[in-house]
Amino acid sequence: MTDHYAVVGHPVAHSLSPDIHAAFARQTGQDIDYVKLPAPLDGFAATVLKFRADGGKGVNVTLPFKHEAWKLAEERAADAEVAGAVNTLVFKDGKISGHNTDGLGLVADLERNLQFALRDKRVLLMGAGGATYGVMQPLLNARPRQVEVANRTLAKAQSLVAHFARFAHLAKDGMTAQSYAALAGTQFDLVINATSAGLQDEMPSLPAGIFAAGGLAYDMVYGKHTPFMKFAQKHGARTADGLGMLVEQAAEAFFIWRGVRPETRPVIEKLRIED
Repeated sequence: MTDHYAVVGHPVAHSLSPDIHAAFARQTGQDIDYVKLPAPLDGFAATVLKFRADGGKGVNVTLPFKHEAWKLAEERAADAEVAGAVNTLVFKDGKISGHNTDGLGLVADLERNLQFALRDKRVLLMGAGGATYGVMQPLLNARPRQVEVANRTLAKAQSLVAHFARFAHLAKDGMTAQSYAALAGTQFDLVINATSAGLQDEMPSLPAGIFAAGGLAYDMVYGKHTPFMKFAQKHGARTADGLGMLVEQAAEAFFIWRGVRPETRPVIEKLRIED
């Protein structure tokens, strides 16, 4: 019997998730159907509950519904509980369970696909929205030297740092919040753009000289040569977009649903060719 899954968002037409999960299913011999499920801005819960009532086994959740998914979940894995956001829902034994695989996907892409070891690295994380909350704990679990959070509104960066304060000891030199202007004169081994600025062909106001020698600039936006990536290349940094993270977080969701871990590299390579 075919099991049914979906990605829920607004909008969702652009999503690559059906292609990714179809590739995982072929690779692992799983009998699933995975579709795009658009939800109105005021109708996320109703859309998800109807999908479950119609026999759906689970959904992935994309913007702007990750916080609503957290509220809808009746039980949450530790990663989702801490993040305050859910990107994977499981319908099983009459309950809705919530997970967040974004951070695991990011760390897997950095360390496995890009061969960038996070341990003892100086990390700048730009943005203080849901994407940042979703990846912070897995980043800290990788034991970087320090983590700085920069945001256009400093108070939001400070709130994020306070939210994760009990995990700050995992970074050798701690975790702090800064304005972009205050970053002048500081260098980082890894700069992650978790803002949506690239979707509007904009970028946060980073000072020149932000990248350490051999530094990596990582933009969570995928399939687009963003102003941030152009800036990074101009200043000598290596660059990567978020396609690998997308596939890796999908693989974590697939494992949660199916109990089988797919190979991600061939899927990433195929999507790169098709891009």
